[in-house]
Amino acid sequence: MIKLKTIKRNITNEIIINKSRFITKLIKINSEIQAKKYIENLKVEYKDATHYCFAYIVGNIKRFNDDGEPSGTAGMPILNVLENNDLTNILCVVIRYFGSIKLGAGGLVRAYTKATTDCLKNTDIVNLTNGLNIKIEFSYDKIKQIDNLLKNAIIKYKEYDNNIIYEINLTNEKFEDIKKELKNNSLDIKIISETLIETN
Repeated sequence: MIKLKTIKRNITNEIIINKSRFITKLIKINSEIQAKKYIENLKVEYKDATHYCFAYIVGNIKRFNDDGEPSGTAGMPILNVLENNDLTNILCVVIRYFGSIKLGAGGLVRAYTKATTDCLKNTDIVNLTNGLNIKIEFSYDKIKQIDNLLKNAIIKYKEYDNNIIYEINLTNEKFEDIKKELKNNSLDIKIISETLIETN
């Protein structure tokens, strides 16, 4: 079974090939909507670039685009690098400033592959495992106990009102470990969605 991975942090890298600038952005994403928004924003940020080629993977969704480069010379090579590294929840955009020298189809494939690969070398890759995004609500007198119980969990959101609400990500295994203790303390547990959790 393939072990899915993602990048630990967003990163930018730049290379120059035959006078063309290739600016590569590797970005963590959680949805296709998020990917599209990042692409739109990059087109504004680098508004004078020649091409904005990209590929992204979110769950079972895989998309790529050559953005004016010859068909199959940009988006697919970017996607291939992401797939070959078993990555998910990731967007890669390679922004090209044309440098007056044509690279040819083979040269473009090599350039976009290198741009993506070089950028990937500069970031840490983390493993992912199946997990749950859950919400729990508890009284203020239980905060120390809950914080200790959830010390290895990823707390996404905290709300302090009449009670305290935490939204957290837990691996399936960790959830099973603490579910009984949470219920023993009469805590309201709500599973919001399934998600992927970083494990290192």
